[in-house]
Amino acid sequence: MARPDKAAAVAELTEDFRTANATVLTEYRGLSVTSMKQLRRALGANTKYAVVKNTLTKIAAKEAGVDVPAELLKGPSALAFIKGDPIDAAKSLRNFAKENPFLVIKGGIFEGKSITTAEILKLADLESREVLLAKLAGAMKGSLAKAARVFDALRIKMEAGSPVVQAPAEVVAEAPVAQAPVVEAVVEEQPAVEASAAEEVVAEAVQTPEEDKE
Repeated sequence: MARPDKAAAVAELTEDFRTANATVLTEYRGLSVTSMKQLRRALGANTKYAVVKNTLTKIAAKEAGVDVPAELLKGPSALAFIKGDPIDAAKSLRNFAKENPFLVIKGGIFEGKSITTAEILKLADLESREVLLAKLAGAMKGSLAKAARVFDALRIKMEAGSPVVQAPAEVVAEAPVAQAPVVEAVVEEQPAVEASAAEEVVAEAVQTPEEDKE
């Protein structure tokens, strides 16, 4: 590979390492061109699967600040740079490897740390982000439906004559008593010249309840 081409390839790989959510190294020896196309299709648009020379991978990983174990760079390698959900990609690699034994998952990098083949397979057993979001949405919908039923039951109870409806009548009955101090306060603030008129108003206010009782 010419020096300019090599530099360009390293730069592209370095960017792939930096932007990937996870990277899985595989051995593809024995896979046909058709099988490679099927694998790329299974991984989807959010994962870049490319055959890369180990020397270039080592240089690019170092420039990207990613530590790739030396044992993963033995034999012919193809790298899966996962830009989407690592769980979905891990599932696709696992399922494809089951049907195509020539695909060997050697290990990878996830969240900046080296992970083994066994850990990648465990990752594949987890529920994807989309599934978890769907379950969360279902749980929230169920909670909202339950809350709606509770409020509807409360409304029916109130319409049937619950004590909650009678509460305002008690407040109204106590209202005149609460207003009495206000009348007294207004009387105390009146000028001295109007004292006689104010006294008559107070006298009428006090006598009114007695007349109502008669």
